[in-house]
Amino acid sequence: MPTLEENLLRLMTEETARLHAAPDLVERVMRSSRGRRIRVRIAALSASLAVVAVPVAYLTAGSVATSGTEVTMSPAPEPPAIDDTPAPRTEPPSLGDLGDGKAFGRVKVGYLPERLQWSRWSLDYGEVYTTSYFYKGDDPGSYRVQIFMYEDKSIQEIQNRIQVYRDEEDGEEMTIGGRPGYLVVQNVGEDGMSGTPTAYVQVSDRQWAEIMFSPVYAKEFSGADAVSAELKKIAEGLTSTL
Repeated sequence: MPTLEENLLRLMTEETARLHAAPDLVERVMRSSRGRRIRVRIAALSASLAVVAVPVAYLTAGSVATSGTEVTMSPAPEPPAIDDTPAPRTEPPSLGDLGDGKAFGRVKVGYLPERLQWSRWSLDYGEVYTTSYFYKGDDPGSYRVQIFMYEDKSIQEIQNRIQVYRDEEDGEEMTIGGRPGYLVVQNVGEDGMSGTPTAYVQVSDRQWAEIMFSPVYAKEFSGADAVSAELKKIAEGLTSTL
């Protein structure tokens, strides 16, 4: 069956003499036809690409585009919430219920002046711990006698403090039951007070005690000698349970 090109060639050959057409007319016609077909395909392909591109250009958060490979757009994560809730208040570490207060931590208290009772207050920081005593009816948080205990490495703090008093010629050496100690009035002049009478004493090879009378309590005694005598009695009554 003759092809389109063969038919056209035949017809054009028959009319050549009459029309005087150029011999390459058929080839130019066919080239023109092929060019149009190619341009149409390119236009169609461009149009299809444009259609596919439209949803990509208008993607919004959470939409899905399917052009060969599926792409999922997820919403950006929310920034973490700022926790501005204040931390719960924690109580300072204590020694717990000490009963009558005659034993706390790793020491026993063998002597207290009359009327004194445990204040139901204490602090425990491991190598340093303390408790206090007052009169029944005194304001919570107040004290008349307070005892600090220093153990192991913390003993160096006491020794350094005593050395400062020695260097300043403030206070005096004392010996309690063969154990070294020191008597001094601390914080003289602070808040207009006359100072805090204090006794330092070695309780054991690993323990030192600091015994303090509040300035208010010290005024109940007849003088400095009476205060020192009571401090020494408390110091002498301390025994280690280490």
